[in-house]
Amino acid sequence: MKTTNTLGRLTRGCITTLLVVPALLSAGTSLAQTKDPVVDAIVKEETDNSQLQPLAHQLLDGIGSRLVGSPGMAKAGEWALAKYKEFGITARQEKWGEWRGWERGISHIDMVSPRVRSLEGTQLAWSPNMKKPVTAECIILPEFADSVAFQKWLPAVKGKFVMISMLQPTGRPDYNWTEFGTKESFEKMKTDRAAQIDAWRKRIANTGLTSRTLPPALEKAGAAGIVTNNWSAGFGVDKIFSAYTKKIPTVDIALEDYGILYRLADGGEKPMIKIQAESTELGAVPTFNIIGEIKGTEKPNEYVMLSAHFDSWDGGQGATDNGTGTLTMMEAMRILKKVYPNPKRTILVGHWSSEEQGLNGSRAFVEDHPEIVANLQALFNQDNGTGRVVNIGGQGFLNSYDYISRWLTKVPANIREGITTTFPGSPGAGGSDFASFVAVGAPGFSLSSLGWSYGNYTWHTNRDTYDKLVFDDIKNNAILTAILVYQACEDPNKTSRDKAVMPINPRTGEQSKWPSQTKATRRGGLD
Repeated sequence: MKTTNTLGRLTRGCITTLLVVPALLSAGTSLAQTKDPVVDAIVKEETDNSQLQPLAHQLLDGIGSRLVGSPGMAKAGEWALAKYKEFGITARQEKWGEWRGWERGISHIDMVSPRVRSLEGTQLAWSPNMKKPVTAECIILPEFADSVAFQKWLPAVKGKFVMISMLQPTGRPDYNWTEFGTKESFEKMKTDRAAQIDAWRKRIANTGLTSRTLPPALEKAGAAGIVTNNWSAGFGVDKIFSAYTKKIPTVDIALEDYGILYRLADGGEKPMIKIQAESTELGAVPTFNIIGEIKGTEKPNEYVMLSAHFDSWDGGQGATDNGTGTLTMMEAMRILKKVYPNPKRTILVGHWSSEEQGLNGSRAFVEDHPEIVANLQALFNQDNGTGRVVNIGGQGFLNSYDYISRWLTKVPANIREGITTTFPGSPGAGGSDFASFVAVGAPGFSLSSLGWSYGNYTWHTNRDTYDKLVFDDIKNNAILTAILVYQACEDPNKTSRDKAVMPINPRTGEQSKWPSQTKATRRGGLD
């Protein structure tokens, strides 16, 4: 376990404090060898009786993606309540707002001319329903000298599918070029790609619009639909986000097929495609968090929290974002209820909704439960894929090294030794739900995981599916989380909330500020 400092220059006193950490961790090696029956029971339960795979199958295969406002999210909430009841854990659904309800239907996309080919693609979230399939020509957004030229061209989109994404120069990820390409060809490709990206950005900018406002403008001008390719820099993988159109479909077509259409259109061959994209608008639907609870016996009004967002984008199954965090916390709660049913402090788990639209579920919880936030011993959040936890930062809390290091000494060496700790670290301003708590000065910590190509292959993509889960790593994370929660409950002292002195921003020369609280959006996509 490595300890690093990220705050730059520190006072002599701070340096002395930080130097104590290796000694603490070294002492922890012998402490960890002292048998703790609860720790042993946690490890044994997960090793011999893990429920992660059946839970994953039920959530990811049986229910699937959990877009906020969708029936999938509602079904997942019902499932979670039923599972917690099965575990003997009290759980509740807490409504905190409402969202535009939407249900995905089928997406069929076919090229019908100059030849027939079924295309890989899907409608974006909240894309409008098509009452019947539409067949039309695909055209490319051309280059414009300025917005005046764009406005003169705009009537040409009537009845056409408009392609508004750049043609990628390669469908091979960079690591593939590094392995097989010559240095010269790789550098040339990167140079050409950078030039294309700059040129395409200028193409969009010269319309006088943005990538967000362009689709509605094309819709208003009578386009039949919007065609995009949001490649995620990996083989066969695209980011699937939300549509900005109200009446016409917006579909993402995979790089390989998008390239075919683009080259045909660019060559004047007027490719024709047929799109059928069905969806159902459900009006305003409630948004909710699922909160599970194991009541404390000695200090019931002090809290230790497990945390993971429950919602997902819906291009895949929401497996690593954030099915894995959800499964980790559910499994840790199941184990704790079985082997540590009478904790000293109350244990809560928060399964948040609408994290993907801006941490809204956890921000709402922070606003609605000041009594819990004020008495929070610690919160542990996991949200960056299937990998085993390899980093825990102090989030800018000056004395976090003290309690986190002590709690980690109880973690088995094979798990603990792979974790780097950073004290006091810097407070996270976003990224995931722990930041909602850090912003109000409550000790929320991120259990950060190994990547497993998360950014390119599974984060918000069409490939975020069950088969990408690495259950051995998730088992480690469930054990780690359960032990940290157990230790936080048992600690005789309340955790310190003293904040480290923030560093000077080298760009501005001014002292950095602690992140400020952001209010939850409680009515989404309805105005």
